[in-house]
Order: sequence, then C-alpha cells, then structure tokens
Amino acid sequence: MTATPATLAAPAATTRRAVDRRRGGTPGRRTAGRVLHDVVVVLLAAVVVGVPLWLVLVTASKTTAEAARPDLSLPTELALGDNLRQVIDQGEVLLALGGSLLVTVPAVVLLLVLGSAASWVLARRTGRWNAVLYTVGISSIVLPPAVITTVLTVRSLGLQGTAPGMVGVYTGMFMGTVIFFVTGFVRNLPIELEEAARLDGTTPFQLFTRIVLPMLRPVIATAAILTTLSIWNEVFYTFFVLGGGDTTTLPLNLYKVASAAQYVNNWNLIFAYVVLMSLPMIIVFAVAQRRIISGVTSGAVK
Repeated sequence: MTATPATLAAPAATTRRAVDRRRGGTPGRRTAGRVLHDVVVVLLAAVVVGVPLWLVLVTASKTTAEAARPDLSLPTELALGDNLRQVIDQGEVLLALGGSLLVTVPAVVLLLVLGSAASWVLARRTGRWNAVLYTVGISSIVLPPAVITTVLTVRSLGLQGTAPGMVGVYTGMFMGTVIFFVTGFVRNLPIELEEAARLDGTTPFQLFTRIVLPMLRPVIATAAILTTLSIWNEVFYTFFVLGGGDTTTLPLNLYKVASAAQYVNNWNLIFAYVVLMSLPMIIVFAVAQRRIISGVTSGAVK
C-alpha cells in the first residue's frame, strides 16, 4: 500500500499533540498562560513598587495641611518646589550629602580593589583550605555582623563617630557580596591568558592589573553599583557608629530631621527629603541597570 501525504501527516499531528500535552497544552494555551503570567507580574510590581512610590511623590507635592494624613490623592495645590527648597535650606541636606559621599566612595573603592584581588586568588587556587577561605569570605551574605561587637571594635580603635570607622564597617559588611560575584566571574575566564603571561615573566601584580583586572570590568561595574546602592541607603549601622559624631549621612540626617520639632507630622517635608535622598541612586540605577543584570548573570553562575 502506497503512503499518501494525508496518511503521513496523521502520525506527525498525533506526535505534535502528544508533545503539546507533555509541555502543558497547545500553543494557544501556552501563549495565554504566558500573557496571564506577565499581567500578574506587572500588577504585583505596580502594587509593591508603584503604590509606595506614588505615595511619596504626591505627599511631597502637598502642603503641610493637606499632607497631615498621607493618602494617594493628587494635591490640590502643587508645593513640591517649595518643600524641596525648605528641606535644602533647613534640613542640612548638602552637609549630609557630603558625608554620604565621604563614606560611600572610599568604601566602594576598597571593596572593589580588595574584593577583586581576593576573588582572583580564591578562583585560581584549589584545595580544602581554599574552599574554607571562600566560605568564610562570603559568609557575610547570610551572617550579618553583630552590632555590639562592631561598635565596641570601632570604639576601641578610636574611630567611633568618624568616616574612616564607617568605611571600615561597610568594607567588612559587603566584602562577601563582592567576592561572591567576582569569584564566579573569574572562574569563567580562560586561564590560558594568565599562563602565557607567566611564561613571559610577568609578576603576579602585573598579571592581575594588566591581564585579569581589565577582563573583570563588567562584574566590577555590577558590584560597584550594588554596593553603592546598599551603602547609600543603609542607616542601621550608621546610627550606632556615626551617632553623636560630626559626620552624618543622608539616611541618618533624615532620622534627625524627622525627629525635630518642626518636622514632626510634616509628612510633606519628610517625603520631600526622601525624594532628594533617593534621586541620585535612582539615576544611577536607571543608567546602569543593564550592567547590573549582565554582571549578575555572568558572575553568579559558574
């Protein structure tokens, strides 16, 4: 019996239907499922992120009387400019901005330099002790430092209330994050380049600075952005280390400002301060979000 196109197509169609059932339905059902999934994700993001952001913006744009009870309604009179000017004039925002930069920039530089060097050594060496060192290095991701021990150590070193003390605390806190990302990235780099450089008589320092470090730029950019965002918005350890000193940061100063008599229940001024404090990091994240995603996917997966 000669096979016709119709008889040949029937088994193929049966096979496709079987495959579709194993994959979770027909192509039309799978498309509808993906659309539903995307809609649910967008709605959740709108609720979790959009609603608080909208509350901050509209409250910062209201007058003191209208913002007495924060809600999602639009302001009847736009007062965002006046609120921002009042916060800048009376809230010592520029002083706190300088303190945040004085703490954030050195801490991020130390994290990238020390973390990338340690990650290179941990990624290229093998052995039981090397695995132990790597585990200890990334332990700060899941084991936050003890507050009392940290404060007592900083105080015993004479760094209580100073920017160098806060830089040292942040360097220790976020070193595990840098080591985690950079070590995974280094393990994916070809070792043949380093071996060829060693044969040419390159010293370890030259090998790291001239060969390895340029190849680490994507993951270093990601680590820099993530640690900058974390340090910029951190207030818990800042309160214990810098509290009572001359140096202050934007989050710590926000706490002081919100506790002042003229700011109590003045939600429009408090949220205006939040807008000013968040604006630099929002710009950084919006500009560098692609680098964050690419660095995370390349550095966290071996």
